[in-house]
Amino acid sequence: MDPKTLARIGAIAFVAIAITATVIELSRKEQRPEAAPPRPPAHAGATDPLRDELFRCQSLGEGGPRDPACLRAWAESRRRFLTPGTTRPPAGSGLPGSGRETRSRGALGGE
Repeated sequence: MDPKTLARIGAIAFVAIAITATVIELSRKEQRPEAAPPRPPAHAGATDPLRDELFRCQSLGEGGPRDPACLRAWAESRRRFLTPGTTRPPAGSGLPGSGRETRSRGALGGE
């Protein structure tokens, strides 16, 4: 077989494989499902007042850092995050703050 003919057959095969791979890849992207709707939290029956307060503070925008309730909510959120195995505030504390957050808020007053 002539080397020119062999090179042409190889080039045609290469282009055919490249086109096939491109078509397959494009068809896979089209078959991807749309973004799944957000799933409710596992504890959907129980509402967390701290979560609601944090959403309210988020909606305040620049006013959030000046709101005392937001400062208490953020302190409680930090306490929950930094204390392993704790998701509930200490007994006798009112959400979104407790005595602990009030003391820590004094430290935040200079910020």
